[in-house]
Amino acid sequence: MATIKDVAAMAGVSFTTVSHVVNNTRPVSADVRAKVERAIRQLNYVPSAVARSLKARSTATIGLVVPNSTNPYFAELARGIEDGCARAGYCMFFCNSDDEPAKQRNYLRVLQEKRTDGIIVASAGDDAVLAESLADAREPLVVVDRNIEGLAADLVQIDHERGAYLATRHLLELGHVRIGCITGPVTTAVSAMRVHGFIRAMAERGIEIEPSAIVESDFSAGGGQEAAGKLFDTVKPTAIFACNDMMGIGALRVAAVRGIRVPEQCSIIGFDDIELSGYTYPALSTVGQSVRALGEAAAKMLIERICRELTGPTRRRVITPRLVLRESTAVCMSVALDA
Repeated sequence: MATIKDVAAMAGVSFTTVSHVVNNTRPVSADVRAKVERAIRQLNYVPSAVARSLKARSTATIGLVVPNSTNPYFAELARGIEDGCARAGYCMFFCNSDDEPAKQRNYLRVLQEKRTDGIIVASAGDDAVLAESLADAREPLVVVDRNIEGLAADLVQIDHERGAYLATRHLLELGHVRIGCITGPVTTAVSAMRVHGFIRAMAERGIEIEPSAIVESDFSAGGGQEAAGKLFDTVKPTAIFACNDMMGIGALRVAAVRGIRVPEQCSIIGFDDIELSGYTYPALSTVGQSVRALGEAAAKMLIERICRELTGPTRRRVITPRLVLRESTAVCMSVALDA
């Protein structure tokens, strides 16, 4: 691989002159510039990004850490962040932690060693571990999806409690009373907020919730399928609120396997409005906001902080969710489920 000294030798100039041409740090005559640029092309010389970043104190890169890259939600979120960064001239390093604190900690260390200009974190892991890993970060930070206790960082999230409330109220307005809820891991703040929204909507109608009507799962389609099966075996709901779309898709699957017609016998609504939810059969009603737009908002906030357009205390942006009604919810027909 050619070096800056190789270019200098071929062009017959000093390597500092080559540096000035590459980095536009000082005026260079047109004749000398032409010689240097010709040598660069002939040698296929690629300037060192690391060396240039040390001088500029910027790498024009940001790091993104997500807990599960196979979840379409995080894939769409990453695409939104990438699009937002690209428009501002930044590249993105994508890291998947697989919900493993050790792997997440290692990725964060690597991103800091690579001198990224900022880091965006979307994590379902342990708050204390994550806060500790980022405690000494010198780069600007943005957290997406949920607040992390003990960490001073800008935050972009959807209103989880409000979204769950809207989804449950929609089912109630359709006449459903026997409603089951499939939640994510109870240890995560996102799950707690969404369950609270479900409980609030039910309480407003004076409906007592059976303990077996709330089933914990893991935010996956397989987990949603298993949890919905438990609800059909016990509560026999006429409607299900799944705390994310993937679990809602799992609920659609087990209903089809058991011959339970959706929405005639059981309405199902999810949360997040991932792109896939519009392509299920029947198409899944959901609540949320454009996941890509959420990612773009996070990228914009981080870049504003990097460019010092945003200064002062950390900022919190909470995005209001909306109902996205499709084919999987309908007026309650009060059909008993004996499946």
